[in-house]
Amino acid sequence: MDLRAELLKSIWYAFTALDVEKSGKVSKSQLKVLSHNLYTVLCIPHDPVALEEHFRDDDDGPVSSQGYMPYLNKYILDKVEEGAFVKENFDELCWTLTAKKNYKPDRNGNSVVSHQDAFKLWCLFNFLSEDKYPLVMVPDEVEYLLKKICTAMNVELNSCELDDYLSQELQGPGGLTVWQFLDMMNSGRFLRGIEQEAISMAVEEVYQEVIEDVLKQARNPHGYLWKKGQLRRNWSERWFTLKPSVLSYYMSEERKEKKGSIALDKHCCVEVLPDRDGKRCMFCVKTSSRTYEMSASDTRQRQEWTLAIQTAIRLQAEGKKSLHKDLKQKRREQREQREQRKAAKEEETQRLKQLQEEKERKLQELELLKEAQRQAELLLQEEEQRRRQQHEEMQRTLEIQLREAEQARASMQAEMVLKEAEAERQRKRILELEDMQERLQEALQQEVKARQDEESVRYAQARLLAEEEEKLKQLMKLKEEQEEYIIKTQREKQVLKQEMENKNKCLEEAQKQLEEVRVNRQRVDQDVMAAQRKLRQASTNVKHWNVQMNRLMHPIGPGDKRTNVSGGGFAGYQPLLFRRDSSLK
Repeated sequence: MDLRAELLKSIWYAFTALDVEKSGKVSKSQLKVLSHNLYTVLCIPHDPVALEEHFRDDDDGPVSSQGYMPYLNKYILDKVEEGAFVKENFDELCWTLTAKKNYKPDRNGNSVVSHQDAFKLWCLFNFLSEDKYPLVMVPDEVEYLLKKICTAMNVELNSCELDDYLSQELQGPGGLTVWQFLDMMNSGRFLRGIEQEAISMAVEEVYQEVIEDVLKQARNPHGYLWKKGQLRRNWSERWFTLKPSVLSYYMSEERKEKKGSIALDKHCCVEVLPDRDGKRCMFCVKTSSRTYEMSASDTRQRQEWTLAIQTAIRLQAEGKKSLHKDLKQKRREQREQREQRKAAKEEETQRLKQLQEEKERKLQELELLKEAQRQAELLLQEEEQRRRQQHEEMQRTLEIQLREAEQARASMQAEMVLKEAEAERQRKRILELEDMQERLQEALQQEVKARQDEESVRYAQARLLAEEEEKLKQLMKLKEEQEEYIIKTQREKQVLKQEMENKNKCLEEAQKQLEEVRVNRQRVDQDVMAAQRKLRQASTNVKHWNVQMNRLMHPIGPGDKRTNVSGGGFAGYQPLLFRRDSSLK
């Protein structure tokens, strides 16, 4: 179970506690306060802009859990860093909200567990509950937790009485809610004759073991070990606490003054040492940088500590952060396997039952089939006699039909000869039509080529006309410039005489170029006329082949008069003649 899932369980209780009307929705003002408190206990930088924007007052009304989840994931859970906050403070916030509404201890003060113990039991319940909402704890986990508490008090749990209680309380295949679990603990049904202080110590021990991942912390005085110093090499009595990744030691069991810690990883090891220096039951923890020597009070305590430290090193080697998370997952897998085996067994029983029913049904069907077989044999004899008569009658009918078929075959053969002769004539006509189509396609290609030639000549003519117009513009411009120079020469005749002569030369050259353009224009006009003649010749050819095609498509029959065909196919096509623009004349 990752950190996000653990946090969501506690937040779910806080959300449902704010849902006073049990409608599945909470007002935005309450969610705003809840989010602010979550920012504080989770040590996340506050984002007041996003908080005000998301929970501003509008007409949308209260927000459901699904509507609150996007904000919760984006602005709170995604920013949470493991180890950056105190998990117990976060749980206390959510417990305070939900306990005020749902937890109802004995008002006379006769509750078996105190309010603080109820909070720790609530945390244990959240850890062991299923990852489904609403949160429940299955009977196996309830029994496991009660056994842990009873073992811490050296008391044996009455499993039969627990099974009877669970069979009465559970109304389905689910489990107990946290409030049913706390009511069961407060009822004293399984903790008769035990003082509240002993129960508190047992709950505290189980809480530290399961929630705080304390693998080893024996009760006073067994939690104390003698440790040898590194510099002065003297022996000091310290209170040790073992977690999966670290072995910490303090001055006393109150754990207020921490003296140091030993980081554990997969490269560490623990070894038993012989007695020396007046110390017995010695062992050491070897890390990559140092060896720590310790002494227990007796051989049993040494064995317990060495086994616990080896377990922590094994967890580090396997990459697991919590022993009880791993054990919980294994118990869940075992339950699933039991459920699967139970389901398979029930399925096998059901299948055997179905097979037995199927067998009985098959026997009944067999009897019915035997009776039906006897009746079928009688019917078969009658049917055989009737079929023999039908066969004889059918044989006579077939002989008659065979003679008729022979006659039809002879007539069909004569008709086939006529059809083959007609098909031969049609094949010849198709060949003539294909030949005619090829000739017509050649004529069309010639006409298309003539059109293309005409288009190219026309394009060249237009380009020459444009050049001629440009030259005329240049000529007019030169004339204007000449007139300006003539006016100026009246005042500066001697100075600009040479320049006027140069301009006259340019004018003469422009006139020569204009003459060349006119000659080219005449040549292009001749090319256009030649292209038009080709186009008329191609149109005449198309008309001729079109007449021939129409004659072949309408063959002359006996007694028909030959008529002139016109207006069909390409005969009605008139070639396009290009005309010169009147502005260019």
